[in-house]
Amino acid sequence: MDIEKRVIELVEEKIADRPDLFIVDVKMHASGLLTILIDGDQGVGIQDCAGISRHVGFYLEEENVIELAYHLEVSSPGLDAPFKSIRQYSKNIGRSVTVKLTDNNSKEAKLLQVEESGITVEENIKEKGKKAQLVNNFIPFDQIAETKVLISFK
Repeated sequence: MDIEKRVIELVEEKIADRPDLFIVDVKMHASGLLTILIDGDQGVGIQDCAGISRHVGFYLEEENVIELAYHLEVSSPGLDAPFKSIRQYSKNIGRSVTVKLTDNNSKEAKLLQVEESGITVEENIKEKGKKAQLVNNFIPFDQIAETKVLISFK
């Protein structure tokens, strides 16, 4: 049985009545750690994580899905975690992001729009000898290696 697939089914079952919540990632590590990353359009609370943990844990034990000792961890992705789904992009519209491109260049910009094929960002472009200009750029997902929220301590 595919453990990760069963866990996804259990989580989807638990959050079926919560359209604001969504799965970011489920991973069974060789160390016996089972991680479930959950996010929400308005964030995710500790009660949500606890409820999902209890639900998943109960059924995994009941069905004896995992033979070995394991540790279940349910959390939201940290601020420094790269986006894994379009919903994470949508949730962060209006925020500053760092976009690492597949050509190893990176951009710091404000996330304006998300589409099936990519994102539109607003960049502050400064050409030598000219005033900085705000420019909107579309970046296709196939050119994006990683996107993270830009954490500023100003």
